[in-house]
This record gives sequence, structure tokens and C-alpha cells, in this order.
Amino acid sequence: MRVLVTGGAGFIGSHVVAELIGRGHDAVVFDMAEDGRDVRDPQAVADALAGVDAVCHQAAKVGLGKDFGDAPGYVSANDLGTAVLLAQMAEAGVRRLLLAGSMVVYGEGRYECAAHGVVRPGPRTEADLKAGRFEPRCPVCGADLVPGLVAEDAPMDPRNVYATTKLAQEHLAGSWARAVDGRVISLRYHNVYGPGMPRDTPYAGVAALFRSSLARGESPRVFEDGGQRRDFVHVRDVASANATALEAMVEGSAFAAYNVGSGDPRTVGDMAEALAASCAGPSPVVTGEYRLGDVRHITADSARLRRELGWRPEVPFSEGMAELAGAAEGSWEAGLARQP
Repeated sequence: MRVLVTGGAGFIGSHVVAELIGRGHDAVVFDMAEDGRDVRDPQAVADALAGVDAVCHQAAKVGLGKDFGDAPGYVSANDLGTAVLLAQMAEAGVRRLLLAGSMVVYGEGRYECAAHGVVRPGPRTEADLKAGRFEPRCPVCGADLVPGLVAEDAPMDPRNVYATTKLAQEHLAGSWARAVDGRVISLRYHNVYGPGMPRDTPYAGVAALFRSSLARGESPRVFEDGGQRRDFVHVRDVASANATALEAMVEGSAFAAYNVGSGDPRTVGDMAEALAASCAGPSPVVTGEYRLGDVRHITADSARLRRELGWRPEVPFSEGMAELAGAAEGSWEAGLARQP
């Protein structure tokens, strides 16, 4: 299979390319930072689609960003870019798309109240965050909630600009698939980490920011109280999920979404402690700082991907953190300059 990988020189994209080649496929890299080809350029996309059987769309502006002034850049890179890609795929007759989705489309995760069952708490207020009240409360009675795993049929509730663009990508792709009799799989990544992560930018993942601090001999700064639950999944496992989904994309519905997580939820504090210990660096500092738009708990139920496509994550949390901590500085940050 010949696969066009947009963002193929970036953090996740480069691992996807390596996985595809390792499985005997022909991977074509399309990356703005490496070769100047922009997914918003119709002619560049049209040229790249020649002879392609499927597209793996990884190119995106990632992360929460700095403030709402980032909104035009996110919408342009993520939504306009996806629309141009889909239009050119329709013209070229390419009918299979693997989309790099995200768990951020869910907003807050799944919560259960002892009295009212499964509930959907609203966005956390700045007043609560300032006061150190980080846990969402039951919207009916105000009681404590128990966080759980989010399945693919959970309501969509994007709570920042990046999340909104990722949901829009799915809607665009679904519309394209219905219009052209195409096939789309969106892999909703949870917190991806590993070699090649970007660093020291507002768009970098928390694992990269902690690793950067430790490389400077500084304590990782943990926001809120460190109790935020996430599913940290290694980039090689994400790459294998991409290849597995592409290989399975011969039959099925026009659009399908799968969570991609390790199945081993940890707190942000756990991750900071694990990295610090592996680096033999200073202990993390819990700061109480916060970012509006961040959610408290979001962890994946990846049972559907395991059941329907047979995918399994292989990198345990402790092993992945030790690898990230032990990677040479140039190795683990190599993806920074090439992020699409």
C-alpha cells in the first residue's frame, strides 16, 4: 500500500512512517517544515496524491496554545488544511483517510455521582480554579464525582480552540466520506509521548515540558494539585495503531472513531515523579497554577480498538518514562523544528 503521510517528518508522523515501512508499505512524506509543501496548497497536495492508495493525515497545529489570538492559526492549519486535502482526494479518486483525531473532542471525561449516576459537569470556573477547587462537582447536587473511562459514544464537548478544530476535522472528513463513498477512521489520541517530542513551546505536551525542565536541572512545575488523570500512550504504540487501522480500512462504515490510549491511567503528578526519578533530577514542584480550557480528568476506553482491530499497546508506562528520561537531548527533542 502506498500511503501519503501529511506531517510525516513531525513527532507522531515520523514514527508512523517508520512503522509503515517496517510493515512493507510505501510511505510518502508530505511535510511543510521539511520540504515546504503545505497541506493548504491545493497544487502541492494534488501532486503528492499521485499514485497514492490512502492518506494518513497527521499535519496539524497542536496543543492548547497561548490565548484566543491563536484561533485563526489553528482554524487555518487544521480545518482549512483538512478541507483542501479532502477536496484534492475527491478529485484524485483517493478514498481512504486515516485522521489523527484527539481525545480533546470529549471535553471533560466521564464522571459518576453516587446519587445521580453519570453526569456531565460544565466547564470549571476561574473562581473555582483560583481558589484551588480543581475537581468538577455534580451539576445537580454539587457532590464529589468519581472519574471513569470515556468511550467513543460519549457526547462531544470541545472546550478550547484546538479541541473545536479537531472535532471540525472529523465532521469535514465524515461529510467527504459520504459524498464520495469514502472511508475514514479517526484515531482519537490520548496524551502521546516519546522520542522526538517538541519542547519548550506553549504547544508542547506536558511530558516534553517536564523533560525540558529536568534537562536544565530544574524541578518540573506541576499545575493544579497534580491529580489530573490522563492516559499517557507511547508514540510507537500510536504509530502501530495507525498502521493497523490503515490495513483494516478496506471495508466498513463511512466514518469510524477509535480511542487510542494505554489503558493505564496515571496522574500528571505521577508522570512528573516518574520522569524526575528516571532522570535522577530534582523532585517536581506542585504550583497550583492552572490554564483555563484545561480539563481535569480525561482517560480513554480503548476496548473498541482492541476488540475490532486487534491492536494492543506494548510500551508500559515505567518503560516509556525511563526511555524518555534516558534519551539523548538531541534525540528526544528532534521533532521540534519539523512539527507541521
